Amino acid sequence: MSRIKQCFETLEQAGKKALIPYITAGDPSPDHTLTLMNALVDSGADVIEIGMPFSDPMADGPVIQLACERSLAAGTSVKKVLEIIASFRQHNTHTPIVLMGYLNPIEFFGYQKFSDAAKEAGVDGILLVDLTPEEATDVVECFQNNAIDLIYLLSPTTTPERAKKICDLASGYVYYVSVKGVTGSAELDVDSVKKHVDSLREVTKLPIGVGFGIRDGKTAAAVSQCADGVIIGSVLVNAIAANQHNTKEHIAEALRGVLLPMRNEMDA
Repeated sequence: MSRIKQCFETLEQAGKKALIPYITAGDPSPDHTLTLMNALVDSGADVIEIGMPFSDPMADGPVIQLACERSLAAGTSVKKVLEIIASFRQHNTHTPIVLMGYLNPIEFFGYQKFSDAAKEAGVDGILLVDLTPEEATDVVECFQNNAIDLIYLLSPTTTPERAKKICDLASGYVYYVSVKGVTGSAELDVDSVKKHVDSLREVTKLPIGVGFGIRDGKTAAAVSQCADGVIIGSVLVNAIAANQHNTKEHIAEALRGVLLPMRNEMDA
């Protein structure tokens, strides 16, 4: 059983929901990321999404765009991201790691070569924002052969027919984008989220994670009432940006200050 599947099953048995934080690898430098990943686990993270920096992150707003710029300026490469995850795996073998990024760097690396390297590093899932179902056949096989879950985005404008097509290809969990727009771009309408999540449950038995627009414990708790996972991104990346010139321990404490209240309210 994959780490992702095991994680969601264990949480369901305990009556809890997954807290899934996102940070960009290498932000503000590669030397920080391992410390920050550990801080996320200490703060109650069940799954960690790690962004692979890219020069044109089209689905992301200014917050994560700037994180990618900081990371790339610090010399972060795809190879370096995998090295960081391998280091994390030396002391943490249970927390699922999902890579999130874009096709271009992976295509340049080579899909099968990247999949093999990701498996060796300890990656459990991958979300490629600009990989459409129509183009996914060969890519899916590369990752399936290494038991790496391929996670897809669904949005408020995804039709039921297309949602089923996407979910049939997906594994691990599906990521419902709760707002129309890029990351960090809008306030969350929890009632609308619940309506869409309920509709998605008619076409998939996979866990459903909800992200984009979740900024505080109250909203995280509300979303956790209808979703299986709550995905937190921009607010954490903002905390890194605000503290980027401080020590990595200081930045780690800032992340704990954001994530712990969310964990506590979700569990309350």
